[in-house]
Parts: sequence; C-alpha cells; structure tokens
Amino acid sequence: SFSKKRAHMFSHETPRGIVHRAFSVFLFNERNELLLTRRADSKITFPGVWTNTCCSHPLHGMTPSEVDNDFPTFPGIKHAARRKLYHELGIRSKYVPHENFNFLSRFHYWAADTVTYGPEAPWGEHEIDYVLFIKCEGEGPPVEADPEEVSEYKYVTPDELRDMMYNKDNGLLWSPWFIGIMERGGFQWWEDLEEALKPGSKYCNEDITYFDPPEEHKGVYNAEEHGRDTGVLSNEDAA
Repeated sequence: SFSKKRAHMFSHETPRGIVHRAFSVFLFNERNELLLTRRADSKITFPGVWTNTCCSHPLHGMTPSEVDNDFPTFPGIKHAARRKLYHELGIRSKYVPHENFNFLSRFHYWAADTVTYGPEAPWGEHEIDYVLFIKCEGEGPPVEADPEEVSEYKYVTPDELRDMMYNKDNGLLWSPWFIGIMERGGFQWWEDLEEALKPGSKYCNEDITYFDPPEEHKGVYNAEEHGRDTGVLSNEDAA
C-alpha cells in the first residue's frame, strides 16, 4: 500500500504519481439538472475548479467496506460515495439510498496540477475513476457544504453546463477528469438519463477508457515516451 500523499506527488521521478481508485458522483434533481460543485480554494490539488457533484477515493478499513470488484454493482464504491457526499456537502444518507446509485463506466486518466502550481507542479491526479449516477426527489437533497471542501454549488441543465464549460471568457476553471468524462459519454448519458439510471443500463460497461489530459495539465516532467502504464505499480512496487 502507499499513502495518499505519495499517490498524488508528481516529479521527474514520478511524472504521473501513482494510479489509484477513485469515484465521481453525478447527482441529479427531479428536473434532471446536475449538481455542480466548485472545489474550495484551500484544497491542495485542483483548488477552485468546477467539477461534478463529488469526487474522492474509497478507503481501506472502513465499515461498511469500500473495497470491492463486484461488477456491475460495486457496493463498496457506493458506500464511499455516500460517506463523501455527507462529508463534503452534508447530504445525509437517507436522501441518497445505496440502491439508487447506478454504476456506468470507468475512466483511467492523469493530470498534473500545473494550472495552480506551474510547469513543475508537485501535485496531480492519476486515477481509475468509477462513475456513479443518482437521481434525487424534488429540488434535490438539502445541502450543507463544508467550506473547506466546496466553495460553491449549483444545479445546471446540459445547455447551461456547455455554456459554462466552453465560454472561455468567463474565466472558470474545470477539473480535467470532469471534462474528460463529459466528452466521453457524460453528456450522452445525461441526455438519456432514464436509461442511464436503469439497472443493467445499455450504457453500463466493464470498460476502462483511457485519456491523457489537455496540454495545460502536463508538467515539464511529462514526456511523450510515457505511456498508460507510467505510474501503474506492480504488487511488488506497491508494497
């Protein structure tokens, strides 16, 4: 095993950090609007960026267990999602029942936080990211955001999100994982949300889709000869 700090450290020795498991929650209200969040400016990695509802990592040693490989249900990842929704947004578990989360797909990506720290950025992300969709009743669950985690939040339609994302004059920053997911199925799943939320949805798959980050999230230590296995440890290396 390795520490959270070690996993996120980028350098000439570890140009993509160490790949680790993560999840991204996409929470919708009854009008099919997505709850966006902006990460707190005090966050070490990717502060101040807009992203999906909640992004974090499952942990070892938790009760109930957050570690599993049970496709397509992934109960452990869903336990982790409920824990972090409460931690970051104060969303109580009764509003996000475990059985209402639907796993869709996984993405393997990496990104150096050069927008925050410059070309020698010491931090970044390198994740196998599990995408979870959930739809809630009414206007959405009550939110009491932790200001150390989330600085802003809002519900948006697909068109409103596109305008926010692609209007370069607004000065908004975005997480590279969120952009990558939205451009590789996210918008399609959202616009067919009833199907995406079905158990056994046609969009649910065992794929792990790989993507590199945009140029602005590559550090001086990231070289063209690096491949998708860079930062992926063997069991011996991880010990």
